[in-house]
Amino acid sequence: MHRFKWTVILILFLCAPLLAAERVAKGVILFLGDAGGIPTLHAASILEYRQPGQLFTQKMPHLGLSETSSASDWVADSAAGMTAIVTGKKTHNGVISQSDAAVRGKTDGEALKTILEYAEEKGLSTGVVSNSGIASATPACLYAHSNDRKKIGEIFAQVLKPRFGDGVDVVIGPGRAEILTGTSALGVDLAAELPKKGYRLLDSMGAIPSDARRVIVLLAKEEIDLEAATRQAISILSRNPKGFFLMVESDLHTNQVQRGLERTVAFDRIIKQTVERMKGDTLVLFTADHSFDLRIVASLRKSDSLLANADKPAEATRGLVVKGHHAGEEVLVAAEGPGAERVHGFLSNTDLFRIMMAAYGWKLP
Repeated sequence: MHRFKWTVILILFLCAPLLAAERVAKGVILFLGDAGGIPTLHAASILEYRQPGQLFTQKMPHLGLSETSSASDWVADSAAGMTAIVTGKKTHNGVISQSDAAVRGKTDGEALKTILEYAEEKGLSTGVVSNSGIASATPACLYAHSNDRKKIGEIFAQVLKPRFGDGVDVVIGPGRAEILTGTSALGVDLAAELPKKGYRLLDSMGAIPSDARRVIVLLAKEEIDLEAATRQAISILSRNPKGFFLMVESDLHTNQVQRGLERTVAFDRIIKQTVERMKGDTLVLFTADHSFDLRIVASLRKSDSLLANADKPAEATRGLVVKGHHAGEEVLVAAEGPGAERVHGFLSNTDLFRIMMAAYGWKLP
């Protein structure tokens, strides 16, 4: 009996690290840097800290690289890139969470269930936050299905007709005029219909009531306080004892170089604050849907200003060069929290869906 007791203790001792590694996440927060590829992260670190590798995301405990191709192109747009991340399936550029049977603007493919829709189906609270249009490709891929990312009215109207659960609970982002125009053209009166589904339709974050559960904040301008929006969304969604899913996007395109790099630094700080706030039972993931053609090339000294020649044509300068196109190299995946250990090595963008599903402890379809 004495030997048996110590055998059991030894087995439990040896298994303890494995049990700890298999913690189940109560929440998942996906931070998506639109066009925030490794060149952008590298340049942002140098701009802010005068050294490479100083961003919080570059120092997170679990790091990997993800390829970003679409079903038919090596270089993805946000629609195809985000569809892969949130459904585990590749599709064509311009298509929102539909299979690769879709023909953009012409033919629907099969609707692909998203990680947000799985969360809704299981009773979790869900949200999307962005400083880009909230019916644009990246957020739209979570709550809608369309053969063309430009069908803004059709896309946002799907908030009222969710396929699973009662639909996304928190929506905060710009694009108010375009969304209202697009839905109105389809005969959908959001102001009348959203309250029937339990939503408050607001035009500012300051109007969000303290007891809010389901809110849609449609803003007029893109320059929103993304840190405040993220904090408010987490506060609302965290009230659900079953857990939550949240996606936060920042547009990091560097066709406007200074804005893109400054946004990258700001986004990195939001991620750091969120990780510190949510330590314990929340998986925090950062990645990009695709990279961007930003390069530091020959003859840029460490003492030079990184942005001095950034807006000149590529042929006219040596230093920081921006060609203004999406790019196809791998992007960073960084993670902390339950399930983060699955982020390592080379990944496909479709693997991120599986990583999030596994973090919740959910079986793949």
